[in-house]
Amino acid sequence: MQIGMVGLGRMGMNMARLLLRGGHEVVAYNRSPEKVREIEKEGAVGATSFEQLVGKLRQPRVVWLMLPAGEVVDETVRAFSRLLARGDIVVDGGNSFYKEDIRHANEMKSSGVKYLDAGVSGGILGLENGYCIMVGGDEADYRRIEPVLKTLAMAEGYMYCGATGAGHFVKMVHNGIEYGLMEAYGEGFEILRESPYGEGLSFQEVSHLWNRGSVVRSWLLELLESAFGKEPDLASIPGYVEDSGEGRWTVQQAVESGVSAPVIALSLFKRFRSREKGLFSDKVVSALRREFGGHAVTPPAGEASPGAGAGPVRPARGSKTQ
Repeated sequence: MQIGMVGLGRMGMNMARLLLRGGHEVVAYNRSPEKVREIEKEGAVGATSFEQLVGKLRQPRVVWLMLPAGEVVDETVRAFSRLLARGDIVVDGGNSFYKEDIRHANEMKSSGVKYLDAGVSGGILGLENGYCIMVGGDEADYRRIEPVLKTLAMAEGYMYCGATGAGHFVKMVHNGIEYGLMEAYGEGFEILRESPYGEGLSFQEVSHLWNRGSVVRSWLLELLESAFGKEPDLASIPGYVEDSGEGRWTVQQAVESGVSAPVIALSLFKRFRSREKGLFSDKVVSALRREFGGHAVTPPAGEASPGAGAGPVRPARGSKTQ
């Protein structure tokens, strides 16, 4: 299948590679041309503009966006709604807020361009393991891109979730759960560290042990084992934990739905507090974000956190994919 890939960041580049390995024809665009040249060497067809990318795709076209949520996606969706033709499909594979998906789909109706939202999980290791993909939109359009999903996802790792917005909604809740899990691991290892037995424990070995039949075993624990193997005390990692926006959206949705979600809410608030004073539990969470998503472990110099001061429904105008 032929597909246009827009955005060659941490995940977009690896997804393009996986598609090429699966025999798909990839036409790739990125704002910085170096990334395009890099993927061209691996077999992709490069494009230097949206117009050129569209011109190199056969109708009906499929364009997959892997971009930071917010204004960048807004501008890109508007551009492709003008450039594409009736029956073409745009897939937003980033971490957009699900209510934005509904707006984008409505904006495209007049031009006849179809819109799908795809929540993608798997981080920087998706190239090796495959991704978990949650898709919303018209089911017939979902079926059209299914060959791409089969290549990108691990076995049984993709799902049609429902109408427009459903894919990103399910991914949003997924990330809210992720917040709570990571915080629980962080607090647990801080209790171990501060206990009378802390100095004699290898946290790398504890992580490894708990993944052998324990009820708390998980991929996150595998990543913790890796992080502790690189640096047993996480000394170089600041206890500053960023949030990409989806935890906020999950908490806001819990409020709108009248659902009690204290663990997810408190894990989000703990991230806010981490920016004032970093504890070992915050170092653990920061290390986990680096391991699965390649996220920076320090805030940009002189910059506030993404979404700081924004409203609860649409914060984090530069949110990163997970």
